[in-house]
Amino acid sequence: MSAAGRNVIEVKSLTKRYGDVLAVDGIEFVAEAGSTVGLLGGNGAGKTTTIAMLLGLLLPTAGSIRVLGRDMLRDRFAALARMNFSSPYVQLPARLTVRENLRVYGHLYNVRRIDARIAELSEELDLGSLLDRPAGQLSAGQKTRVALAKSLINRPELLLLDEPTASLDPDTGDLVRTWLERYRAETGCAILLASHNMAEVERLCSHVLMMKQGRVVDRGSPQDLLDRYGRDDLEEVFLDIARDRRTAARPLERVGLP
Repeated sequence: MSAAGRNVIEVKSLTKRYGDVLAVDGIEFVAEAGSTVGLLGGNGAGKTTTIAMLLGLLLPTAGSIRVLGRDMLRDRFAALARMNFSSPYVQLPARLTVRENLRVYGHLYNVRRIDARIAELSEELDLGSLLDRPAGQLSAGQKTRVALAKSLINRPELLLLDEPTASLDPDTGDLVRTWLERYRAETGCAILLASHNMAEVERLCSHVLMMKQGRVVDRGSPQDLLDRYGRDDLEEVFLDIARDRRTAARPLERVGLP
């Protein structure tokens, strides 16, 4: 179990280049155990590329990544066993049932008493009626809940979430956010959250990284950003940054970096 105050993620000068395209441009940040860090930005900002490098799916062009004390360029498999990822845009094998999918991932993570763990997640995420249905026959919202269950199968110490409540109705989305808050509080798990739901970010995140064109252009707690931009909600801050309306904000170099 993670100890409070310990850095679960440490990223320094992280860069990814595709030919002449600089997808991620020297970003730096940390995430402590028990914290939720929001990774925000428009399409093409570099969020997905950053997450892929944290997972070891892409090799950075430059910079370093340490996850759970492990250098992801040299020893990523030791960290991967203790982390997990969820995205509604990554499809599970369509012909396998939900139960079969969860069992496969449970075995990949060497989860003990896998059937008991599936039953536990089924109750918490209301999957009982879905367990024996093929994953390809689920609605978008149902697939989102199953993807979240998959990401929790190994009780991760680091959870990387890409739009975790996409396609969920407001009631189910609220239940999922409540469950994530409880899981984080009970386990000390660190969460890196990429989301376009600004109300969700304000609720869940203790720190926010605002990305644009591969760079972190501002950062701070949700309240810090609201105060700095003189706005009432993060959606307005997001639009200010996306549309280069930064006159209300102090320059980033004056803001304390974690």
